[in-house]
Amino acid sequence: MSIMKEKGKWNKAIKKADTIFLMGHKDLDLDALGSCIGMYIILKRRKKKSYIIIDDRELELGVKKILKELDGCIDIINSQDIDIYRSSKKKDLLMILDTNKEELVQSKEALSKIKDKLIIDHHNLGNDTVKGATIIQDIKASSTCEMITSLIDYYDIEIDSYYATILLSGIVLDTNNFTLNTTSETFYLAYYLTKLGASAKKVQYLLKQDIEEYAEQQKLLSSIETIHGNVAFTKGKEETLYRKQDLARVADTLLFFNNIEASFVIGKTGEDTIGLSARSLGSYDIMSILEKLGGGGDNYNGAAKFERTTISQVEKKLKTILEKEGE
Repeated sequence: MSIMKEKGKWNKAIKKADTIFLMGHKDLDLDALGSCIGMYIILKRRKKKSYIIIDDRELELGVKKILKELDGCIDIINSQDIDIYRSSKKKDLLMILDTNKEELVQSKEALSKIKDKLIIDHHNLGNDTVKGATIIQDIKASSTCEMITSLIDYYDIEIDSYYATILLSGIVLDTNNFTLNTTSETFYLAYYLTKLGASAKKVQYLLKQDIEEYAEQQKLLSSIETIHGNVAFTKGKEETLYRKQDLARVADTLLFFNNIEASFVIGKTGEDTIGLSARSLGSYDIMSILEKLGGGGDNYNGAAKFERTTISQVEKKLKTILEKEGE
C-alpha cells in the first residue's frame, strides 16, 4: 500500500516519540542510506531529535562519499552508544528503512532496546520480518527513497539540493537507471527531485566504481551459462572475494542480454560466507526462489547469504530449485 495512504501510521508513531533512531540494512547502499537521510531531514523539519545508526565497518563507495561530504551535517551514531542518546522518558522510536528482515538490520541491539518500531520498506514481508513493529510497506514502489520522496512532496518540505540528489541516487540504483520496477510515480518523483535541485551528474558520481572492482565484475561475465534459455547464471572463483554490491551489479548487467528474464550470481563475500544476488524482469518470482535458500527480496530482486559452505554447494542447491521452476 502507498505510504501516502498509510501516512497516519507514520504521523502517529513520530508524534508520541521524543527521540527517533533511524537505521537501514547491513551493507548500506544508496537506497538504504538515502532513505535514512531523507527521513532524518523530514524529522528535523518536524523538530524531532533524530539519529542515524551506522555500524558498518566497510562502506560501499557511494555511501562512503556521501558520509564524507556530510560529515558534521547529520547526527550519526554507533549502536553501542544508543543509551547515551535515548530520551529521559524512554519515549523512543526505532525507524527501520529499506528492510524488514531481522537478520539484515544494522543493529540487533537497537531492536532489543527500543520497544516501539516502525518499518518503511518496499520489499515483501516474510517469516523473518521484525516482530512487533508497525509496518508501512509498498511493494509497487521502486525504492524506499521513492517512498520518502512521496512524503517530502506531499508535505512540501524544503530540502537542500544535495539531499535531493542523494534521494535520486537511491531511486536510480534500485531501478538500474529506470529500467526495472518503475511506475509513473517513480518518474514523477524523480522529476520532482530534479526540480528541487537534484543533480544527474552528481548521481553518476555517486554511482561510479573503482576500476579494480569493475575488472573483477567483468571476470564474472566471462563464465555465464543459461538455464531454460532465459535464466543467466554465473559464479566467482572460490579464492576471490567480492562485495555484495559487486554481485548485485553483475546480476543487473545480465538482464540486458537478449532473452534473459532472470539472473543469479554467486560469489565469496567473506572468509566463511557465500553471497547470492538475483534479479528478474518479472517472469520469475525472486522472493519465492530465494526463500527456499534462506534468503529474501521481492518479485524483482533479492539476495541470500550462506555460511560454512562452498560456491559449488550453493550452485547445486540453486540449480535444483531452478530446474523445478522450469517444469
